[in-house]
Amino acid sequence: MHETTPSGGERMHIGQVAARTELSLRTIRHYDEVGLVRPSARTRGGFRLYTEADVARLMVIRRMKPLGFTLEEMADLLAVTDRLDDLGAAALGADEREDLLARLGRFEEAARERCEKLRTQLGRAEEFAADLRRRSDRLTG
Repeated sequence: MHETTPSGGERMHIGQVAARTELSLRTIRHYDEVGLVRPSARTRGGFRLYTEADVARLMVIRRMKPLGFTLEEMADLLAVTDRLDDLGAAALGADEREDLLARLGRFEEAARERCEKLRTQLGRAEEFAADLRRRSDRLTG
């Protein structure tokens, strides 16, 4: 079920958001409880309502999770991107802009390093699976 905002945008119930993000209802509620992604509104009955911007935030978190970022790191990155997006990098003071861009750069570097580590781990896991397949083939064939 979609609901329309006064500005014409649609709001989605948590079940729709869960289907779109492939996150469980429990996980989405947890992210609300810890303050990572708050629903943009609630129905009169208290049900959470989310916008496309909320879904985008959840997707950032979903992408950070397999890289091992903590909830605190996720919150920090979201704060950085919120600040940059809210005003635009050009509208910030030079010092704040430089600080935010440096923090963003550190996240980018950490993500790159963690991806490389995962590639290495995946390679080892694939080697292991291939070894098991060869052993199984040798013993059964």
